[in-house]
Amino acid sequence: MKIAYVTVNDIYNQNSWSKDVQGVCAAGYHISKHLIDESVEIDYLGPLSKNFTAFTKLKWTFYHYISKKDYYRWAEPLIAKDYAHQVQRKLKNLNSHIVLCPENIVPIAYLDCKQPIVIWTDATLSSLINFYRHMDNLCQENIRNIHLMEAEALNRCKLIIYTSDWAAKQAMKTYNIAANKIKVVPYGANLVCNRTLEDIHNIIKSKPQRPCKLLFMGVDWIRKGGNLAFEITKQLNDMGLNTELTIVGCKPKINEPLPQFVKYIEFIDKSKKTGLEKINQLFAEAHFLILPTIADCTPHVVAEANSFGVPAISTNVGGLATLIHDDLNGKIFPLDGSISAYCNYIITMMSNHDDYDQLAFSSFNEYQNRLNWNVAVQKTKKLINNFIV
Repeated sequence: MKIAYVTVNDIYNQNSWSKDVQGVCAAGYHISKHLIDESVEIDYLGPLSKNFTAFTKLKWTFYHYISKKDYYRWAEPLIAKDYAHQVQRKLKNLNSHIVLCPENIVPIAYLDCKQPIVIWTDATLSSLINFYRHMDNLCQENIRNIHLMEAEALNRCKLIIYTSDWAAKQAMKTYNIAANKIKVVPYGANLVCNRTLEDIHNIIKSKPQRPCKLLFMGVDWIRKGGNLAFEITKQLNDMGLNTELTIVGCKPKINEPLPQFVKYIEFIDKSKKTGLEKINQLFAEAHFLILPTIADCTPHVVAEANSFGVPAISTNVGGLATLIHDDLNGKIFPLDGSISAYCNYIITMMSNHDDYDQLAFSSFNEYQNRLNWNVAVQKTKKLINNFIV
């Protein structure tokens, strides 16, 4: 099998990854790497040139200063059509069997080619409007174009792979896409894991029973539910369970001095050996990943935590119910769930060591069976094989 791999970004140059595209680029990198491990040949068609900057800058200025609205250049059909032309030119010299885009619909929205087109992504762009904070003040032109481009792209695709049931249902509902055209395959963890069941046993047994260590990771304190994570930790200590909260990736925004039970690490560079070792240490020491997010698709951090036998506690929002299965690899709570509900669950698990150990082992089992790149890419390869003549 030979795949034409379409990415706007340079997935093999981590220095070019901004915080906004870091997760997308990392996923694109891991997908391609594991496809190669599966004896798939890849023709890389990215990165794509970002043209028409003067035109889009003028539009951005108008919307920002005059209309007081957000305008994103990637939602401009002119940009999408230019991406499509770049891809088409590159495809002319290739004999690829399939075109696979592991990012979003933009570079394939207007792509005309003989090869079947496949996309593997975590959500429809339209579902993010008024869901993510940076998408709640979009200009009407962006909103209209997002729907037009997404409809074009999904109709062009022979196969649409989403990382959650939520995303799949959104596509079917919004664009009337046939269910048999859509498959669900969750992403893996963006951390390399060669841990065995014996390693997980040693990690679990080496953790002191107190304090209870909660790990919060995310670049957006508000969207990822940082305030709720802090209040849960605070109440757990008030209820008599000695608890620490380690925050990684964003500065906590709380209206009081940082208590001693909160540790804060603004940024860890996983591309460096010392950074990767620190991340691994934090996961290995944690009892729970806590991510009471108010808006999310399928965050990689859940799989990463599970790869260390760390259960994930989160909210039933976006695609998280596909990742987290209650009492197997963590627990999800309603978006309006009470702090007490979180606390009671954590206290119950931490009070019964056998139950916690069982949850930790089953969390690793969920990682091994569902939430790793080997499994994900093998499933996707089988799905793609069906479209090769």
